[in-house]
Amino acid sequence: MKQVSFSLLATDGNARRGRIDTPRGDIQTPAFMPVGTAGTVKAMYPEQVRETGADILLGNTYHLMLRPGAERVASLGGLHTFMDWERPILTDSGGFQVMSLAKLRKLDEKGVTFRSHIDGSAHSLTPERSIEIQTLLDSDIIMQLDECISLPNETREMERAMELSLRWADRSKTAFNGQNNRALFGIVQGGDDLRLRAKSAAGLQSIGFDGYAVGGLAVGEPQAVMFEVLSGVCPLLPEDRPRYLMGVGKPDDVLGGIERGIDMFDCVHPTRAGRHGHIYTRFGVINMKNARHKDDGRPVDEQSPNRNCRRFSRAYLHHLVKTEEILGAMILSQINLAYYQELTAGARAAIEAGSFSDFVETTRAGWAAGDLPPL
Repeated sequence: MKQVSFSLLATDGNARRGRIDTPRGDIQTPAFMPVGTAGTVKAMYPEQVRETGADILLGNTYHLMLRPGAERVASLGGLHTFMDWERPILTDSGGFQVMSLAKLRKLDEKGVTFRSHIDGSAHSLTPERSIEIQTLLDSDIIMQLDECISLPNETREMERAMELSLRWADRSKTAFNGQNNRALFGIVQGGDDLRLRAKSAAGLQSIGFDGYAVGGLAVGEPQAVMFEVLSGVCPLLPEDRPRYLMGVGKPDDVLGGIERGIDMFDCVHPTRAGRHGHIYTRFGVINMKNARHKDDGRPVDEQSPNRNCRRFSRAYLHHLVKTEEILGAMILSQINLAYYQELTAGARAAIEAGSFSDFVETTRAGWAAGDLPPL
């Protein structure tokens, strides 16, 4: 079996077109990873997710360690078998969810102890245990354990968390122990302070990772701040390693990340938005709850490559959303995930053709123009 590797195939400005080779299949970049938090992309069959164009899914260490448990998943053949997804899986380290969801958490040099938000049971997560859990899950791309803090924040607090994350990165690398057929990514921290971000990026490269993520963004700061950080951090990262922006975001966030040199994205937003009646198309975001759709027999977008955008009337989707039918969540989630894949596929083709700036301009102009006029 081959090792995990990255090839940079083309560039256009700071935008990058690449490919990550893994034993379970290639990942075309820029790539958007649908989030399968608890072993499922909500309201979607695995084959439906694949049909949208997704090459890779994200699994969540925190949720899976609490239930059904990493050891149980391993005994049942690993996460790929458990959820019937044959292609690559990236697992996060669990650190963000511990900080945002867990009860009575206590953090120290060793790691973090916390009580489950589900039943109050006590747990401990260290860099070593995080790597062990992700290995038991049979992840293809494993993330170091880090501490993610909210923004804005005090400089001394951002520096403390960044330095701790660097020490945990070193321990994560030791625990990973050069596993074959998997990759280990480090996570650049430092809040919105570019000096701290530069120190983190340099420290991680001295340890050495297969890829580099930018964490601690989309945690309360304005989009402009996020983009400023990305503009400062991406040039500091190795060109021959993939760059992953964690937990981001809406389509314009993804497009802005690609503009600045990011290769990989994940976010719960497209499926969560679908469950709440919002869909993303070339027209921008459309709220299917709005009464303007209730008598509209037109499809969402008759020119869309996505069959569901052409198949169902706006009136029908409005009805499903208003009556809270499960099918509504399924269709809208599929439309959103397919649009995200359409967006990243379009970016890849434009970068290869040297026309990425035109693609960005046309895409944003479509969003700005807005939806079809009401009947």
